[in-house]
Amino acid sequence: MTRRCRRSAAPFGREATHDRKTHGSERDSKGSGALIASVRRLAVIAAASVVVAGTLSATATRPLPSTRAMSATPAVPQRIMSMNLCTDQLVLALADRQQIAGLTRNATDPGMSDQAAAAQGLPVLRNSAEQILAIDPDLVVGMPASSSPVLAAVAPQRYPLLDLETANRLDQIYRTIDETAAAVGHPVRGAALIAGMKRDLATLPRLGRGRVAAYYQRRGYMTGTGTLVDDMMTRVGLTNLAKTLGKPPLSQFSLEEMVAARPDFLIVERATNVVDDQGSEMLHHPALSDIPRIVVQEAWTVCGSPAYTRAAHSIAAQIARHDRAVR
Repeated sequence: MTRRCRRSAAPFGREATHDRKTHGSERDSKGSGALIASVRRLAVIAAASVVVAGTLSATATRPLPSTRAMSATPAVPQRIMSMNLCTDQLVLALADRQQIAGLTRNATDPGMSDQAAAAQGLPVLRNSAEQILAIDPDLVVGMPASSSPVLAAVAPQRYPLLDLETANRLDQIYRTIDETAAAVGHPVRGAALIAGMKRDLATLPRLGRGRVAAYYQRRGYMTGTGTLVDDMMTRVGLTNLAKTLGKPPLSQFSLEEMVAARPDFLIVERATNVVDDQGSEMLHHPALSDIPRIVVQEAWTVCGSPAYTRAAHSIAAQIARHDRAVR
C-alpha cells in the first residue's frame, strides 16, 4: 500500500520560509531532544505490546505489520492523517469528512489555507508521537510524509505513506490531486475536480499581453521562476520581472531596484495590502505608489491546490479593471 512519488527539487518560492508563515511540513516537524527521547521510549513500549498510558487510549499496541499486512490495507482508508498544510487542503477536498483523523495546526487558518472553513471541527495534530500512536493512521499523506522526524521516530513502516511532490505548476497540481484521490479511495472525485479546473481555466483571458509584473513580498522578497505564482503569471499573459533579470525562485530586491525596474504591475498578498508591521511597510513606500497593484489572497498561492483557478481568474479580473480605468 505504501506509495511514494518523486520529490520536486523546486522550492515553493514563497517568502513564507523566511517569516512566520512557514510551510506546514516545516512548521509541524520541529522537535526537541526531549521529544525524541520520549518517542524512543514509546517505540520500546509499542514493541513490547504494553498498554500506553497518558494521552494514548487504553489499547494494546500492535506489532509491526508485515509486507503482506500492509498490502491488505482497506482500499478506502478510514484514519487519514495529513502532515503538511498543502496536503491538508488536498485531503479536505477529496476525502470524506469521517475519513480524516488529523490535520496540521495551520489547516484552520483562513490566511494560510483555502480549506480553513472545511477544517473546522476536525482533529488537529500537535506534533506529538503519542497522538500519532493513538490515531494509528491507515494512511499518512505529506510532501513528503516520510520526511517527518516525529513519524520516523514511531516506526513509519507500520503506516501506509503517500509522499507527494511539491506542486509549483498546474500539471503538478493535477498530478497531486489524482494521486491523493486514488489513495483516499475517491478517484472519480479527483477526476471530476481536475475536469472542473480545466473548464474554469479554458475561459481564462490572457490579458497581460506580455506586460511585466513583480510578485513583491514582505521585507522585499521577490518570487522568481519555477514557482506557483510564476506559473500563474505566464498563464494570464504576464512576464515575471524576476525572469527578465535572471533572478532565482526567491530573492531580495531592494526598494531602489524596484523603482528603477518600473514593472507594469506589483502583485502583493492581501495580508500586506495594509501596513501592519515593518516587514510590510516598504511595500507602501511613496516611490511605489504609482505602480498599479494586483492583490491576491495568500491562501490561494501558498500551496498548489484547486484554488489555483480562483487566483488566476482574480489576477486576470484585476488587470481588466485596470485597463478599463486607464482608457
